[in-house]
Amino acid sequence: MNIWFISILIGLVFLLQSILGFLQLQNFVKVFRRMSKNGKVLIGKNPKKIHAGSLLLLNIDQDAYIQNASLMKGVTVFARFKRFKKLENKSLPILASSYYELQQFDPLTRECILNAYRNFINYRTGKMSQADWDKNNNFFSLPVFSMWKDMAIIGFNKFSNKVKTLVKKA
Repeated sequence: MNIWFISILIGLVFLLQSILGFLQLQNFVKVFRRMSKNGKVLIGKNPKKIHAGSLLLLNIDQDAYIQNASLMKGVTVFARFKRFKKLENKSLPILASSYYELQQFDPLTRECILNAYRNFINYRTGKMSQADWDKNNNFFSLPVFSMWKDMAIIGFNKFSNKVKTLVKKA
């Protein structure tokens, strides 16, 4: 009985984490779409597995001045994007190349700014592929769904093997 209780509890926790991760993804999509209406959006990321990670969205104009900035920083799925006014009206190339300017931010934010600048350089030099800036996100391509699909295929294969052995015996 205890093994069933633990299995159900683990399943419920996994399901809750999946739902909260989906809500966090919806927050990203909402903020990204809102910002993309105002022009180009750069994404700077600093993902971490155990420690706090961060994600930065920058609205830039054609001269690479930051019009709007939103930052999501945290360890859990409860992290949400917040407007980051410290970056607004600054030149991204100058910000990324200035040691003094970068030292005003914590290490996670610095890494996001530098990652966004690398993405900006790759975009401007044509080294960024179509997939890097494609706005079409397939919800079912998330890792959770691919894992569920793999589990369903394995379960179906086991079931069909049992049916085949029963048919052969009959």
